[in-house]
Amino acid sequence: MNRLKSAILLLSFVFIVTNLKAQNTYIKDNYTKTDTYITMRDGVKLFTSIYTPKDASAQKKYPIMMQRTCYSIAPYGIDKYPGKLGPSTTMMKEGYIFVYQDVRGRYKSEGTFTNMTPVIANKKSKSDVDEGSDTYDTIDWLIKNAANNNGNVGQWGISYPGFYTAAGILSNHPALKASSPQAPISDFFFDDFHHNGAFLQSYFFTFPVFGVQKKDTTTTAWYNSQNIKTGTRDGYQFGLDLGPLSNADKYYKDNFFWQETVNHPSYDEFWQKRGLLKHYTEGVKPAIMTVGGWFDAEDLSGPLNIYKTIEKKNPNAYNTIVMGPFGHGRWSSEAGHTMHSNVYFGDSIATFYQKRSNRNSLTTF
Repeated sequence: MNRLKSAILLLSFVFIVTNLKAQNTYIKDNYTKTDTYITMRDGVKLFTSIYTPKDASAQKKYPIMMQRTCYSIAPYGIDKYPGKLGPSTTMMKEGYIFVYQDVRGRYKSEGTFTNMTPVIANKKSKSDVDEGSDTYDTIDWLIKNAANNNGNVGQWGISYPGFYTAAGILSNHPALKASSPQAPISDFFFDDFHHNGAFLQSYFFTFPVFGVQKKDTTTTAWYNSQNIKTGTRDGYQFGLDLGPLSNADKYYKDNFFWQETVNHPSYDEFWQKRGLLKHYTEGVKPAIMTVGGWFDAEDLSGPLNIYKTIEKKNPNAYNTIVMGPFGHGRWSSEAGHTMHSNVYFGDSIATFYQKRSNRNSLTTF
């Protein structure tokens, strides 16, 4: 019996290793990777990785699926491939031209990073840039230069990339056919660091990620040097020992995002101009599928308000929303049992969402 158990365990191990190896080589076997810089209208160059199906040709063209992020588009290097492409394995295996881009001021892209870049509604010169214009310039370059694309672009992203997706709707590029902001921030004063305006001290340790400008293009997290060495794993006790938030300057004196936060404690112009909702006036063109989770502790108001605002101001737009019993972004990977505390919601809900959303909502191109 022990020998039988050992044989079964060995076979299971071999199966798992073989399966993982197949998953790890699938993208390299089926996609060609291209790294490039795309120049924005003001001259700033944004680093972009393009993964094109190997069977793409003049006779078999593919739509583009794009994600713009501040969180790195690693792995860097023309011979380095990620373990997954796109919003789901289903879409990866169906085949798209997948595009990933570091936004301004992040990792290998040039420029200066701005949190929740304010929208410039009336651009008067090439120096008037925002996430909408960067999205437009990127799409325009891709349509003209990415080999064997069919002229149609979709954009998606979760959390901060969800914000870039939501802002990308405002690009008004005619090739942008579908957009899926997932767990997006619509107004920075009501999600993440502030919940309905109340500052969440639990976010205190994340300020290095968003408040340190890099000095040059890089493939590593340059902001780690500002991470706080607490000396304890008890974050609550650390907060008590810190005392008033004015004491935080000993950690974040040179952190621009911390300084912005403490200098603007109310919903003043600084925060107001970072809101997206007022810009969704009539004329939203792409098909929209906003996604959120009822148990998302980071970004719950964003998905609901983006959907509601577009629905109200753009009654003729194809505008849908998906809300489920998910935590932050948990619809992107299967967790098996879906539970919150002791409440059980079902099995394989993320897989159900991925298959249904792909078939019903993002097939407009």
